[in-house]
Amino acid sequence: MVEGNNTGTHNVLVEQNVIESAFLDREVIIDAYLPTNIEYPEKMGLLLINDGQDLPKMPFDEILDGLIDEKRIEPLVCIGIYCGADRKNEYGIAGEPDYKGRGAKASLYTQFILEELLPFIRETYHVPSFKEKSFAGFSMGGLSALDIVWNNPQQFSKVGIFSGSLWWRSKDYADGYSDATDRIMHQQIKNGKFHPWLKFFFESGVLDEIEDRNGNGIIDSIDDTTDLITILKEIGYNDDQIKYLELTDGKHDVPTWARAFPDFLKWGWGQQAT
Repeated sequence: MVEGNNTGTHNVLVEQNVIESAFLDREVIIDAYLPTNIEYPEKMGLLLINDGQDLPKMPFDEILDGLIDEKRIEPLVCIGIYCGADRKNEYGIAGEPDYKGRGAKASLYTQFILEELLPFIRETYHVPSFKEKSFAGFSMGGLSALDIVWNNPQQFSKVGIFSGSLWWRSKDYADGYSDATDRIMHQQIKNGKFHPWLKFFFESGVLDEIEDRNGNGIIDSIDDTTDLITILKEIGYNDDQIKYLELTDGKHDVPTWARAFPDFLKWGWGQQAT
């Protein structure tokens, strides 16, 4: 472990650490956003966030500080996980690379999360167990977060997917691709089990992209997201367990995700302002 500088706001301390990952064969930087003046840390939730290097650009500590200060959310520990140079292979779907072979290290990334990162957090911050654990991410990081939560439901309760790369497919368009059978995450959920404690937050921006493969006038990223929500409902999830936020001026960028993140935090950990 290598400690970086501590920064933060009145309600949030930001502490940077480096984890030597045997699974990923690299150093993983994490930023821990730690609520201050907490008497019982074990009563807090834990939120892991992929692409943690983007959080300072928001800036995330100020978002979290404001919501805690206004008592809009319960204090929670947030861990921003910096991506590696091989992001396209570490993020993805464990055990099933896409048609170009991307995501080949996603299984190793899952092992890093479960067997290295979570024990490190518990030991470093002296919290044997959290009230609940959740995961979030942006773009490919959102796909990764959903894959890890979906396939490890005993570990997590909520997932936030911002402009998720839900197009992740097993077949190229030129090779007879079909929405019905070739989107990998959609097939996993369609063939998966209903876990009543899981909750899902999705954000899409109308300006996320311009592609419209089926010519229905709706960009692919919105179609892929709403189709996945339909599948979740078909296997038993309802509107109390699923939140969909569509931003008419939302783009595939950090400023958009910064605008959407407070909605996710209030949805997942909200409390009435006093």
